[in-house]
Amino acid sequence: MNHNRPAPVVNGPRLLQDLAELATFGGREDGGVDRVAGSAADLESRVWLAKRIEQAGLQARTDDIGNVFGRRASGTGPWLLAGSHTDTVPAAGRLDGAYGVIAALEVLRTLHEAGHPAADHLEIVSFWDEEGASPTSQGGLAGSSALCEDPHVQELFAYLELHIEQGPRMEQSGLHLAAVEGIVGVQRHTVTVHGIANHGGTTPMDARADAGRVVSQSAARIVELAAACDPTMITNVGCVEFLPGAPNVVPGEARMVVEFRAASEESLNRAAEGLSALVLDNAAREKCTAEIVRTSRKPVSRFDPVLCDLVADSLEPVHPATGRMFSYAGHDASAMNSRVPTAMLFVPSTGGISHSPAEHTPEAQLVQGAQALLQTVVRAQTLRPASRVALRP
Repeated sequence: MNHNRPAPVVNGPRLLQDLAELATFGGREDGGVDRVAGSAADLESRVWLAKRIEQAGLQARTDDIGNVFGRRASGTGPWLLAGSHTDTVPAAGRLDGAYGVIAALEVLRTLHEAGHPAADHLEIVSFWDEEGASPTSQGGLAGSSALCEDPHVQELFAYLELHIEQGPRMEQSGLHLAAVEGIVGVQRHTVTVHGIANHGGTTPMDARADAGRVVSQSAARIVELAAACDPTMITNVGCVEFLPGAPNVVPGEARMVVEFRAASEESLNRAAEGLSALVLDNAAREKCTAEIVRTSRKPVSRFDPVLCDLVADSLEPVHPATGRMFSYAGHDASAMNSRVPTAMLFVPSTGGISHSPAEHTPEAQLVQGAQALLQTVVRAQTLRPASRVALRP
């Protein structure tokens, strides 16, 4: 293969038109999308995608779980896989996941039309149920996790995923494109505090064992605690419950769920230790007891450094305002990274808004992102082994 052959240019208007057409499946009056995995809109969109692949003169197939694939009929493995997902959360934007799928289609279509040799070894995918938003979901990343257990994963030599950032960091830094070096780890902890329920009007303040006060005091310090562990750490207290939940009863029990996200396992562990110390100290002062249980853990996912360097080098010819970063949201790339060399590319999200009808990225940056993906796909052919190779167990 001639790896020095110039990369063709994606068809920007076609890319944008396909994004607009995909958004009609589950489209809302406010410009958002309801396309939860398994819904009628989701299933219809997958049929549409397979037809778009075939209309381009390519071969489409859908596997047993619902992943939609596309490739050249005459192509040969090992394959570079590129894509994302087309399912959404309720009241979603039109770009999250969908952009990466349509951009991958446009890249394969452009390479195929140009007769570029990279088209022979590129496969695209729309994964099933990345979001995990349906009542029957097992937590998301269903399609990518299934692929990791399928024999086909042994025919892949790398995975690339283009995505909107879903946060404000790129826009704030003036970046148009970013090479993503990994996905932050996530730990969730359930805090349960036990006090004594009593009359909220007759019990003196100094005679209370107020579980709600312990949770409130602790929640107010979580941001400070996280910043002390790691200035780049993200934290959230999104679930708080006081029991029995009456305005005139001192809470005898209170709960909250605390989430930490960071690019360092050490930072996450320090935050967990700090949370335990904070809650237990507050509980003791309020004559209460407390339990802190880590209820879920997703480890930090660091992408393949060689592939990340290749992505970073591929961005510069497309736009000079490029950088490197970690993703603070989860993606199919985290599952794929367990089996094949993986990397991601980001374009900015206006105002950092995502999972919302207000989700937006300027059209010029969407086209730039697709071109950056194409550049990366072409350059990544230098990493392709000559034959099927044993990958990560």
